[in-house]
Formats: sequence, structure tokens, C-alpha cells
Amino acid sequence: MDFSQHVFISDVHLGAFSLETNKQIEQDLIALIQFCKQEQIKIYILGDLFDYWMEYPEKGFVPELGKHVLDTFEDYNKSVTPALYITGNHDNWTFGHFEERGFEIEPNFRLLELNDKRFLLMHGDGVAANKIDFPRAAFHRLLRNPAFVSTYQKILSPEAGLATMKMFSSITRRRNNHNPEPLNRQAKRIFGRHNLDFIISGHDHVPRVETFSRGDYINLGTFFNHRTMALYNKEGMQLVKWKAASKNFLPYEGNK
Repeated sequence: MDFSQHVFISDVHLGAFSLETNKQIEQDLIALIQFCKQEQIKIYILGDLFDYWMEYPEKGFVPELGKHVLDTFEDYNKSVTPALYITGNHDNWTFGHFEERGFEIEPNFRLLELNDKRFLLMHGDGVAANKIDFPRAAFHRLLRNPAFVSTYQKILSPEAGLATMKMFSSITRRRNNHNPEPLNRQAKRIFGRHNLDFIISGHDHVPRVETFSRGDYINLGTFFNHRTMALYNKEGMQLVKWKAASKNFLPYEGNK
């Protein structure tokens, strides 16, 4: 199915906040998913939908986080089209549950072509592919290593493992983000070596559009704070802000 509108979101970080704040984030996200279902808009998630996530498949354990959101996504995935979910550095320990919910899962990056425009979609913490020239840091490679994950799950029960992840995620979310320069430099380098029109990521939590000689780098910012996302349609690419109350998108002017 060909879609005339495409929405790209990242960094929702469900589970990171107070019950009241989490509830508001979930409600606004559910309104967005339902709107995309109604308007037949293709959804792409570019990582960190959850602030911490780990399934224990051998014990049949799946976190209770964001159940209503996942229920809404499952309905969208089955009735419209599977949303593409590129897992981030906070929610990559998944072992089949997201696929069961109907998502198309991508643990690395995705090259996409829409209307003769070439896109690179990624979370922003690096990729496991030399040809993209954006290697993951050693620490992120360790966290995604199957041997490390297996050992972690043998040592810690699901409850202890998830609690440890929650504590660690809280520290890294505050420490590692809010500096746009590293990803800006990386985007410029990638544009210099590859034929792309758009690079889209999240990860550093700073919503912006950076225009280079060969294309635009869009950082999606955060859904949990800014409610920002990228909207691509016949009018081109825009960084927009979701208004759940009125169910519409407004241009984001924050980095101008």
C-alpha cells in the first residue's frame, strides 16, 4: 500500500516519569496513533519508545509498560500497516513480543525511498554497519551483545533485571543527551559519503532541522517533552508538534 503521509517519532520514554506524567504521554500518543489510523498515515518509531524494556522469553516475562499504547499500536498494525520500529538504546532487548504486536522490527537502521527521495532512518546511538560510517560505541555494542544479555538474565530475575534497567536508564537519559553537535557532525559526514536526501534520528533529545549542501538532517526531539515529530507528505518534510487536544500538527519553530 502506498501512503501519502508519513510520521516519524522517537524518544517517548514510556515509564520514565510519574504516574500522572506517564498517563498524559500515553494519552497523547494513543490519540496520535488513532489519528494516523483514521487518516491512513504510515508510522515510523525511531527508538526509545520505552525508557527501559527487557523480555525474558524463557520465563514468559514481558514488561507491563505501556500496555494501552501497545494495544492501540496492535490495532493500527493489523488494520492499517505494520509500523516500523527501529529499537533504540533503551528498548532493544526485545525477543518477539513487538513482532507479536504486529510491528516490523529493525534493530539497526533502515534505508528508505519515498517519492524518489532517499532516507536514512536510525535511532542515533550508532549503527552496526561499516558502510554507513557511524559505528556504535563499545559500550552500546556490549549492551546489545547476546552473550551479555544471556548472562544478565541468568544472574538477575525479571523483576531485578527490569529494576536495574530502570535505574540505569534514568542515569543515562539525563547524562548522555541534550548536546546536538555530535549528531550534527555525524550527519554531515554521512551526507558527504552517501547519496541521501534526509537523515532522521532521535537520541539526543534536541528537536531541529540542520540543512547541509546535500540534504537535511532532522532530529525528532522528544515526544515525552516536545511532542515533536517529522511529517512527510506532498508538501515535503516538516518538523511538527502534535496537538492531541485538537488532533492536528503545527509547524515546530523552536530551533529557528
